[in-house]
Amino acid sequence: MQYRNGDSGIPLQVCKLAQSEHVLMEARKSWTFLSNHAHVLIALAKNSQLRVRDLAEQVGITERAVAQILADLQTANVLRVHRAGRRNVYSINEFAPLRHPVESHRTVGDILHLAEQLEPYEMRRNLRAADTLR
Repeated sequence: MQYRNGDSGIPLQVCKLAQSEHVLMEARKSWTFLSNHAHVLIALAKNSQLRVRDLAEQVGITERAVAQILADLQTANVLRVHRAGRRNVYSINEFAPLRHPVESHRTVGDILHLAEQLEPYEMRRNLRAADTLR
């Protein structure tokens, strides 16, 4: 592993751009494996009645970004919204396929089960409870 003049301690990766060209690239400090869309879905799977404000705080994005993600997920038939009094209750379509060709053989439920901290039957019970409120 190479380091830039030993000053920052941030590893540099050699990236091959062409047959004879190499460039040193600095590794980024903050990135995640899952997208903000996945983070919103995981949060809603744990609590189907979260407000946009709560989702924004948990995911670490703006309320406007959360609203756009919710609209994206509804358009893709991954998420349904129902009113329960003054609150929105969200239900997730676990069987919706993932969108990217690399993962299209998997479903939203696969991601939720991978990320869950609850027991599988507890998460399913929460999702079913949201469905009954419609």
